[in-house]
Amino acid sequence: MNTASEAAVSMDANATDSALERLEFDAQGLVPAIVQDVNTQQVLMLGFMTKQMLAKTLETGQVWFWSRSRQEPWLKGATSGNYLNVVRVYRNCEENSLLILARPEGPTCHTGAVSCYYRTLDEE
Repeated sequence: MNTASEAAVSMDANATDSALERLEFDAQGLVPAIVQDVNTQQVLMLGFMTKQMLAKTLETGQVWFWSRSRQEPWLKGATSGNYLNVVRVYRNCEENSLLILARPEGPTCHTGAVSCYYRTLDEE
């Protein structure tokens, strides 16, 4: 069984509903979600989720975001094939952001870099 299926199947529906209700979404209905490689611990990217995209992520075991630029659901990897398979989802102490541990299927950044965080602040 693949990781995505394991993550999706292992979620308890009642616990998931309760967790979704506790989260604080912003005025646009979004919560920031940091994605980290479960094996290397490298931070891969930051995206934003609606309650529906988080539910879809938990249901499918693949990371779904809300595209703020396109104003539509975005399955990470749908175009590139570089999916992010969910291992575990954490919420922070203030219930207003998420940390998603995932197994990436290739580079995460649209530039081809492993992580979207490949430049220091002073680099061009």
